[in-house]
Amino acid sequence: MTQWLAEVGELPILLLMGALGLVMLFDAVPLLGVLIPGDVAILAAVGVGRPATGLATFTAVLIGCLAGWSLSFLVGRRYSERLRGSRVGGWIGEARWTAAEGLLRSGGGRMMMVAPFLPVFNALLPLAAGGLRMSYRRFLGCAALGAAAWAGLYLALGTASRSLAGLLPGESSPLLVTMGVGLALAAVVLLGTRRRLRAVTGASTH
Repeated sequence: MTQWLAEVGELPILLLMGALGLVMLFDAVPLLGVLIPGDVAILAAVGVGRPATGLATFTAVLIGCLAGWSLSFLVGRRYSERLRGSRVGGWIGEARWTAAEGLLRSGGGRMMMVAPFLPVFNALLPLAAGGLRMSYRRFLGCAALGAAAWAGLYLALGTASRSLAGLLPGESSPLLVTMGVGLALAAVVLLGTRRRLRAVTGASTH
């Protein structure tokens, strides 16, 4: 894995942005997003450590997230009921569909600002927003703020972790240390965010 990540780190910036953007796009797809380690991909990109990587990573994450969420929103607007009653809808679960709609009805477009920090719901909320006929302009504005906050958090944590890696003795890989420490710090931050929303999510599933 270390060798593979090192090879990824040697990619040209534009190619690295394209790959990261695709990861973010797939991360926004329900069910498939569960299998895509978006946070790991961001930290790996930051761990490369080149001067232009930070801005490129932020841009790729923002564009990839918005592209994926916009597609989900449009699918939800056109095929929400059909998809909900399909086999895919069954895999997602009626309780999660209901919870996503409850979150949007109670919090409106603002829930898209915290969507990136909610596992499963980060991909399901855009579908539900489309099905509820939310204004796309409002959806896109809130989604952009949420994606920017998520990308900014991981960039800050990744940069801090990489700086810490440079202070450690021995021949430890800065890339792996960045990913390991970054994920640990992110887990603490995200856990606090998710606990605040747990009551709302739990109420919506019942």
